[in-house]
Amino acid sequence: MSPGEDLLSALRPMFVSVDAAGRIAALGPTLEKVLGRVAGRPFFEVLEVVRPRDVQDATGLCASAGRRLHITARAAPETGLVGLAVPDGAGGVVLDLGFGIGVAEAVRRHGLTGSDFSPTDLTMEILFLIEAQRAAMTASRRLNNRLHAARQTAEAEAATDMLTGLANRRAADLALAALGEGDAAFGLVHLDLDRFKQVNDRFGHHAGDMVLKDVALALKGAIRPEDLAARNGGDEFLMIFPGLSDLARLEGLCARLIARIERPHAHGAARFAISASAGIAVWPGGPGSDPGALLARADAALYAAKRAGRGRAASAPAPTGASGAESGKSGRKFLPEGLDPPGRKP
Repeated sequence: MSPGEDLLSALRPMFVSVDAAGRIAALGPTLEKVLGRVAGRPFFEVLEVVRPRDVQDATGLCASAGRRLHITARAAPETGLVGLAVPDGAGGVVLDLGFGIGVAEAVRRHGLTGSDFSPTDLTMEILFLIEAQRAAMTASRRLNNRLHAARQTAEAEAATDMLTGLANRRAADLALAALGEGDAAFGLVHLDLDRFKQVNDRFGHHAGDMVLKDVALALKGAIRPEDLAARNGGDEFLMIFPGLSDLARLEGLCARLIARIERPHAHGAARFAISASAGIAVWPGGPGSDPGALLARADAALYAAKRAGRGRAASAPAPTGASGAESGKSGRKFLPEGLDPPGRKP
């Protein structure tokens, strides 16, 4: 390499010198990393001028002096180059090349470092800014993900009973309100534990909490994925069944659930049994549903079950039309025949 080419290599490590015959006479060390040892080979055998399209031979290359060239390496077409050709005074040209907007990908692909660029080249500063922006965006995404996860956790906790893991009354109210806005059929079960106060009084609240957790597991095992089981407070529970208004099916479910709850419980050395009563109400579908009225009917059926001896389920007849629902909306609770308004829990 001549002294002039040594100087070019130091100042412009991506230069390429093309002689009058169109062969590569010399190239800078950085460009050699990208293209390999190509000195002596025809320029257009190694590189292709993509734009302007009329630069397709040595004559066109010499005539392109002062024009911006877009070039690709034939062996690495994914690496784009941009450059400027300057006549060398001997019939050839010297091209000063760069990576343009593809510099970040070229650096990664070819393993280039700061020493591969001229000290006055802004490439490394640009790469630093790109990396800083990428780091900032990554940090921002992580923060947003954490905030999203925290928000989801907070929303889940706001709708969850912390002791049992069931939905809470707020979640049940929202689910009932959503069903009330549609015309679909749905069923509702209001379940209350029998003799639960005796467990708390005799064995303590730890035993009572254990019972509530066990009942919650029974409820989760009894419902479908689309159903909702909620702790209404204390020892009361609600089950909501979208699309299910078959009283016979709900009565069978409650019978199995009550039998499961009546299995003996153990707390330490203590053994005890409880039971449950349930009230069932359904909306058969169509406009005019009133979740508040339906809940009142399920509540009335629950107290009828308790008066009938506990450990059983009672069903409120389905309303016969929109008038049944409207009675709840007008402020009068719709109660099935033979059921009195709820009073003090038995």
